[in-house]
Amino acid sequence: MQGGIVVKKAYFRFYGELNDFFKKNFEQKVRTYSFRGRQTVKDCVESMGVPHTEVAAVIQNGRQADFSALVNNQDYLSVFPAMRKLNFPKEIQLREPYQGKYRFILDSHLGKLARYLRMLGFDTLYKNNYQDPELAEISAREKRILLTRDLGLLKRSKIVYGFFIRYDDPAVQLRTVLWRYKLKNKISAFGRCMECNTELIPVNKNEIMDRLEPKTKKYFHKFYLCPECSKIYWKGSHFTEMNNFIRKTLEEDE
Repeated sequence: MQGGIVVKKAYFRFYGELNDFFKKNFEQKVRTYSFRGRQTVKDCVESMGVPHTEVAAVIQNGRQADFSALVNNQDYLSVFPAMRKLNFPKEIQLREPYQGKYRFILDSHLGKLARYLRMLGFDTLYKNNYQDPELAEISAREKRILLTRDLGLLKRSKIVYGFFIRYDDPAVQLRTVLWRYKLKNKISAFGRCMECNTELIPVNKNEIMDRLEPKTKKYFHKFYLCPECSKIYWKGSHFTEMNNFIRKTLEEDE
């Protein structure tokens, strides 16, 4: 007791990649959390530095708990991330499994990652001037997975599906997202505009002839057009380079 206020203690054990959020990354270390008054599981977990979007399941004193459960003095909680090779029983999952085709929205620090995801065919919203409230609102309204480097943003209560990007290298970021969401078999490359995210449509070469360089006119015959921003795509040298990048990325994701 301090100044007449009871100080409570609860014990948390974070598993797997949730330990990334602690300065000393000792996996499966029991951490003591001291607090006063009424605090929920979500309050405690996020006060310790782990966004709720990173947590897949919580066991409190041997029983399943949701984020709204109150934490009491001397409680013991086990906190789990999403498991790539293990699916938790539905009754202990903290949120409904993501349904349908994977769709993303990215913050302003992840422009290169946005292009990579679009290249692989994933519906990916990105603008370099999105504000945090707007990102949270779109993510919640459209059920898009929010990818961000901002821990505070992921703690916004509106956000249900989100993932903290831990690395600076965009290629590594991409591999991490593919790994986290098991996307390797969901890739449909080169069907979406890398600039604006719109699905591409085939276009007759004669319709765009005036926009093509002489060598492109001579050696290429199959083209695709973005109906939104009018960017033209064809299978030139850039296509080979992107194919090599995709192959290397998937190999390293094994």
